Amino acid sequence: MRRFAPYRPFAAALVASVALDALAEGVEPPSMGKPEPDEEVQEIDLNGDKKPDAYNYYAKGSLKDGKAKEKDANGQGVAVLMRKELDLNGDGKIDMQNWYGRDGQIERQAYDLDFDGRVDVVTYFEKGVVLRKEVFHAFQDKPDTFKYYEKGKLVRVERDSNHDGRIDTWEYWEGDAIDRIGEDVNGDGDVDRWIKPKKA
Repeated sequence: MRRFAPYRPFAAALVASVALDALAEGVEPPSMGKPEPDEEVQEIDLNGDKKPDAYNYYAKGSLKDGKAKEKDANGQGVAVLMRKELDLNGDGKIDMQNWYGRDGQIERQAYDLDFDGRVDVVTYFEKGVVLRKEVFHAFQDKPDTFKYYEKGKLVRVERDSNHDGRIDTWEYWEGDAIDRIGEDVNGDGDVDRWIKPKKA
């Protein structure tokens, strides 16, 4: 597993500050059944109230009579799911958005955990495995917590605890426990102190 050196705070802070601006993008507003020009949409009523609760957006040519084509004339699958939107609690607002690659594997997911109409977590995947999570707190439009994974396991958490646009806390994980924590006390973007949690 790749390790991050505990005594190179400037490099860590530099990477983090660049990432904070770059990773804030990537959350599009829900389409609510309106496909892009290269898409067609399948509407699904999940709770039987005769209103769509889920929208599956396929590449053009994937649907026939509102259903995904399973096979073409050569017996090959032709339906290409590009993204999905779901209203999980039936309030008319989209709570989950999924985006998929051409291989059918999920690449990104945005989730409104408390059903207030705002995205709380965006998860990025690589080959279907969690790569990174961006967490939005305190009604912020940009994420303030970044969780990084290797082979699906959490290895690092970076936080902007005062919402000034800069990472000020770094947590490094080993196994299922925090190995060390770096803190920027004076707001200059560098780690000022390292904390080693006590072993239980």
